Amino acid sequence: MTERETTRLVAWNHELRSVHRRLREALAVTRASLTDSAPERAEAATRELLLYCHGFCAALDGHHRGEDRTLFPAVADAHPELRPVLRALEQDHTVIAQLLGSLRAAADRSAPPAELARHLDGIAAIMESHFRYEERKLLTVLEALDLAAEPGEVLGPL
Repeated sequence: MTERETTRLVAWNHELRSVHRRLREALAVTRASLTDSAPERAEAATRELLLYCHGFCAALDGHHRGEDRTLFPAVADAHPELRPVLRALEQDHTVIAQLLGSLRAAADRSAPPAELARHLDGIAAIMESHFRYEERKLLTVLEALDLAAEPGEVLGPL
């Protein structure tokens, strides 16, 4: 294996961690937008929150769709023993998608900040648990995964 191939293979491990870090940061910015709003900025804050919520939701949803479509099938082919792990991760994706849908609906109807915060808290809890489990189970596998694809296709737009 050439140095270039090794670097490309190890990059999947790095890419997954990097995407998770950026999604955590996006969630933090979205949560901060709920508490950083002065009453005199209510209308502007609502618009900002809608942008943050929709951007975060799209990024997290895109990440999970990319994993389901491209990454997980490649891992399952290379490591059939991980299929139960992949099924559990896909089930998490379904739960998170439902939570994101509820957050989008609440943001679209300009729900009060406390309600939006509850939605974000629920998403944050399962997202963090999901990311930690995924990293524990897949990072080592990704170091040697032979997958010829673009990172955005595999891990989403972030």
